[in-house]
Amino acid sequence: MPLVADPSPMVDPFGRTVSYLRVSVTDRCDFRCTYCMAENMTFLPKKDLLTLEELNRLCSAFIAKGVRKLRLTGGEPLVRKNIMFLIRELGRHIDAGNLEELTLTTNGSQLARHAQELYDCGVRRINVSLDTLNPEKFKEITRWGDFHKVMEGIDAAEKAGLKIKLNAVALKDFNETEIAGMLRFAHGRGMDLTVIETMPMGEIEEDRTDRYLPLSKLRADLEEQFTLVDIPYKTGGPARYVEVRETGGRLGFITPMTHNFCESCNRVRLTCTGTLYMCLGQNDAADLRAALRASEDDAYLFAAIDEAIGRKPKGHDFIIDRVRRKPAVARHMSVTGG
Repeated sequence: MPLVADPSPMVDPFGRTVSYLRVSVTDRCDFRCTYCMAENMTFLPKKDLLTLEELNRLCSAFIAKGVRKLRLTGGEPLVRKNIMFLIRELGRHIDAGNLEELTLTTNGSQLARHAQELYDCGVRRINVSLDTLNPEKFKEITRWGDFHKVMEGIDAAEKAGLKIKLNAVALKDFNETEIAGMLRFAHGRGMDLTVIETMPMGEIEEDRTDRYLPLSKLRADLEEQFTLVDIPYKTGGPARYVEVRETGGRLGFITPMTHNFCESCNRVRLTCTGTLYMCLGQNDAADLRAALRASEDDAYLFAAIDEAIGRKPKGHDFIIDRVRRKPAVARHMSVTGG
């Protein structure tokens, strides 16, 4: 039978509607965070990457099939050359009413020069990854990062009108005693804070079992200082939120290890090479680059997307223990998109 362009909504085998696409526009980053990357990374050859025009077409196909939230990630998305071209093109879907939110996750290093243009393109909310407020420890954990440059970026984003959420990976013996201070800092500036358990993805120099901090323990520690009240607030992602009575702000917990969030997963991830991962914690994937380049007719692309969504698994199999020292997933987070 001939392929028919089918812009119908994407529903996986478990009845979950896929409405959220995360796109890794590059695997490159100007930091080398110790829990995320090896210091001497081998990145994809630039010739293997989809062009920005191809990324735009792919994203537009997903929007036509019901994606309402689109997040750009990396690596560090703002280090990709001419990335604002793609963001401007995608922003047109917001103007047309076909996309509810265009956002991105960034380390903040390039925000000072891009913040105003991001807002002008329709971005209203961003996540900034920040694991410590101590400049020396920031240098230690990022290897190459400049804390003050990130602070300048946050200032510029606020000035431009962007709403900011800070993301902090909870790391045992590194920042577990700092989370309370980071919470006060974030809420004092009108920002939400989300803490994330470290995930077993990609080979790194250290043993993740030495860094793994269950958020159940972190929450118990925080409750010695704060009153945390569960609330139904959602941003479309996996975080479960509480309101902190003492500050009036929100604190999110992302717990892939102690309490996974798979039952309500509405997300798929697209890499900068056109590979679609239906689950962050599984290796099954679909090659959309082949369908993209096979024809200018989106029928092939829609069919490839539908076939992939039909293989979306129920959940991931992340595990961290001292017996299995290998990561659950061999690829680094920067490949799939954080």
